[in-house]
Amino acid sequence: MPSKSMPVREAREIAQKIAAEMDVELVDVELVKEPTGHFLRFYIEKPDGIALNDLEAFHRRILPLVERVEYDYMEVSSPGADRPLKTERDFERCQGMVVELKTYRPVNGCKQFTGELVGLQDGEVVITTDGSETLRFPQKGVAIVRPLIEFDEEDLQDDAPVQQPSK
Repeated sequence: MPSKSMPVREAREIAQKIAAEMDVELVDVELVKEPTGHFLRFYIEKPDGIALNDLEAFHRRILPLVERVEYDYMEVSSPGADRPLKTERDFERCQGMVVELKTYRPVNGCKQFTGELVGLQDGEVVITTDGSETLRFPQKGVAIVRPLIEFDEEDLQDDAPVQQPSK
Protein backbone atom coordinates (compact mmCIF):
# COMPACT_ATOMS: atom_id res chain seq x y z
CA MET A 1 0.00 0.00 0.00
CA PRO A 2 1.54 3.36 -1.00
CA SER A 3 2.37 5.86 1.71
CA LYS A 4 -0.08 8.74 2.13
CA SER A 5 2.69 11.17 2.97
CA MET A 6 5.66 11.91 0.72
CA PRO A 7 8.89 12.47 2.65
CA VAL A 8 10.68 15.79 2.21
CA ARG A 9 13.63 13.84 0.79
CA GLU A 10 11.46 12.75 -2.14
CA ALA A 11 10.14 16.31 -2.58
CA ARG A 12 13.77 17.51 -2.68
CA GLU A 13 14.59 15.01 -5.45
CA ILE A 14 11.61 16.20 -7.52
CA ALA A 15 12.55 19.84 -6.90
CA GLN A 16 16.15 19.15 -7.94
CA LYS A 17 14.98 17.79 -11.31
CA ILE A 18 12.71 20.79 -11.91
CA ALA A 19 15.48 23.20 -10.89
CA ALA A 20 17.87 21.59 -13.38
CA GLU A 21 15.25 21.82 -16.15
CA MET A 22 14.64 25.50 -15.35
CA ASP A 23 18.36 26.31 -15.07
CA VAL A 24 18.09 27.45 -11.45
CA GLU A 25 19.89 26.16 -8.37
CA LEU A 26 17.89 24.42 -5.66
CA VAL A 27 19.46 25.76 -2.48
CA ASP A 28 17.32 24.11 0.16
CA VAL A 29 13.99 22.45 0.93
CA GLU A 30 12.46 22.50 4.37
CA LEU A 31 9.25 21.50 6.09
CA VAL A 32 8.81 23.48 9.31
CA LYS A 33 6.04 23.72 11.83
CA GLU A 34 5.14 27.27 12.73
CA PRO A 35 2.26 28.63 14.84
CA THR A 36 0.09 29.07 11.73
CA GLY A 37 0.77 25.62 10.27
CA HIS A 38 3.32 23.49 8.40
CA PHE A 39 5.32 25.35 5.74
CA LEU A 40 6.96 23.55 2.83
CA ARG A 41 9.66 25.90 1.54
CA PHE A 42 11.81 25.70 -1.56
CA TYR A 43 14.75 28.09 -1.91
CA ILE A 44 16.09 28.68 -5.43
CA GLU A 45 18.57 31.08 -7.03
CA LYS A 46 20.42 31.90 -10.22
CA PRO A 47 23.89 33.44 -10.62
CA ASP A 48 22.45 36.65 -12.08
CA GLY A 49 19.69 36.83 -9.45
CA ILE A 50 16.26 35.30 -9.15
CA ALA A 51 13.20 37.14 -10.44
CA LEU A 52 9.61 36.96 -9.28
CA ASN A 53 8.69 35.24 -12.56
CA ASP A 54 11.26 32.50 -11.82
CA LEU A 55 9.73 31.91 -8.39
CA GLU A 56 6.23 31.77 -9.81
CA ALA A 57 7.21 29.39 -12.63
CA PHE A 58 8.94 27.04 -10.17
CA HIS A 59 5.91 27.16 -7.86
CA ARG A 60 3.55 26.22 -10.70
CA ARG A 61 5.80 23.31 -11.76
CA ILE A 62 6.36 21.85 -8.29
CA LEU A 63 2.87 22.27 -6.80
CA PRO A 64 1.14 19.28 -8.45
CA LEU A 65 4.16 17.04 -7.91
CA VAL A 66 4.36 17.36 -4.11
CA GLU A 67 0.68 17.02 -3.26
CA ARG A 68 1.41 14.00 -1.03
CA VAL A 69 3.61 16.06 1.32
CA GLU A 70 1.57 17.02 4.36
CA TYR A 71 1.82 20.82 4.57
CA ASP A 72 -0.50 23.78 5.01
CA TYR A 73 1.42 26.40 3.02
CA MET A 74 4.02 26.18 0.26
CA GLU A 75 6.54 28.91 -0.45
CA VAL A 76 9.18 29.32 -3.14
CA SER A 77 11.68 32.07 -2.47
CA SER A 78 15.22 33.31 -2.81
CA PRO A 79 17.49 32.30 0.07
CA GLY A 80 18.60 35.94 0.46
CA ALA A 81 22.00 37.59 0.39
CA ASP A 82 22.80 36.54 3.95
CA ARG A 83 21.79 32.91 3.61
CA PRO A 84 23.66 30.45 5.80
CA LEU A 85 26.52 28.56 4.17
CA LYS A 86 25.77 24.85 4.27
CA THR A 87 27.34 23.06 1.32
CA GLU A 88 30.90 22.86 0.03
CA ARG A 89 29.72 24.85 -2.98
CA ASP A 90 28.43 27.60 -0.64
CA PHE A 91 31.84 27.83 1.04
CA GLU A 92 33.66 27.89 -2.31
CA ARG A 93 31.36 30.61 -3.64
CA CYS A 94 31.90 32.81 -0.59
CA GLN A 95 35.69 32.46 -0.22
CA GLY A 96 37.21 35.88 0.42
CA MET A 97 33.95 37.36 1.70
CA VAL A 98 33.54 38.66 5.24
CA VAL A 99 31.37 36.23 7.20
CA GLU A 100 29.72 36.03 10.57
CA LEU A 101 30.30 32.73 12.36
CA LYS A 102 28.49 31.53 15.49
CA THR A 103 29.49 28.49 17.52
CA TYR A 104 27.35 26.27 19.72
CA ARG A 105 29.78 26.59 22.62
CA PRO A 106 32.14 29.40 23.59
CA VAL A 107 35.60 29.35 22.05
CA ASN A 108 38.04 31.41 24.14
CA GLY A 109 34.99 32.94 25.85
CA CYS A 110 33.21 33.95 22.60
CA LYS A 111 30.48 32.39 20.51
CA GLN A 112 30.42 34.92 17.64
CA PHE A 113 33.26 35.69 15.25
CA THR A 114 33.72 37.82 12.14
CA GLY A 115 36.39 37.44 9.51
CA GLU A 116 37.26 36.76 5.90
CA LEU A 117 36.29 33.26 4.85
CA VAL A 118 39.31 31.22 3.86
CA GLY A 119 37.17 28.16 3.25
CA LEU A 120 36.08 24.76 4.43
CA GLN A 121 39.22 22.67 4.93
CA ASP A 122 39.35 19.12 6.30
CA GLY A 123 36.04 19.50 8.14
CA GLU A 124 36.93 22.89 9.60
CA VAL A 125 35.62 26.36 8.79
CA VAL A 126 38.62 28.67 8.47
CA ILE A 127 38.43 32.48 8.75
CA THR A 128 41.00 35.27 9.02
CA THR A 129 40.20 38.10 11.44
CA ASP A 130 40.94 41.80 10.94
CA GLY A 131 44.06 41.26 13.03
CA SER A 132 45.21 38.68 10.47
CA GLU A 133 44.71 35.84 12.94
CA THR A 134 43.62 32.58 11.30
CA LEU A 135 40.90 30.78 13.25
CA ARG A 136 39.77 27.20 12.65
CA PHE A 137 36.43 25.84 13.86
CA PRO A 138 35.32 22.21 13.58
CA GLN A 139 32.26 22.31 11.29
CA LYS A 140 30.24 20.22 13.77
CA GLY A 141 30.76 22.92 16.42
CA VAL A 142 29.57 25.76 14.15
CA ALA A 143 25.94 26.78 14.53
CA ILE A 144 25.86 29.11 11.52
CA VAL A 145 28.12 30.81 8.99
CA ARG A 146 26.71 33.50 6.72
CA PRO A 147 27.95 36.48 4.72
CA LEU A 148 28.09 39.65 6.77
CA ILE A 149 25.96 42.34 5.17
CA GLU A 150 27.07 45.80 6.26
CA PHE A 151 25.58 49.13 5.33
CA ASP A 152 27.27 52.49 5.59
CA GLU A 153 25.62 55.91 5.77
CA GLU A 154 25.68 56.28 1.97
CA ASP A 155 23.78 53.01 1.55
CA LEU A 156 21.07 54.26 3.87
CA GLN A 157 20.54 57.55 2.03
CA ASP A 158 17.67 57.96 -0.42
CA ASP A 159 18.67 58.26 -4.05
CA ALA A 160 16.66 61.42 -4.60
CA PRO A 161 15.46 64.06 -2.18
CA VAL A 162 11.78 63.97 -1.34
CA GLN A 163 9.89 66.89 -2.83
CA GLN A 164 7.74 68.71 -0.32
CA PRO A 165 4.28 69.63 -1.60
CA SER A 166 3.96 73.33 -2.40
CA LYS A 167 1.39 75.39 -0.56
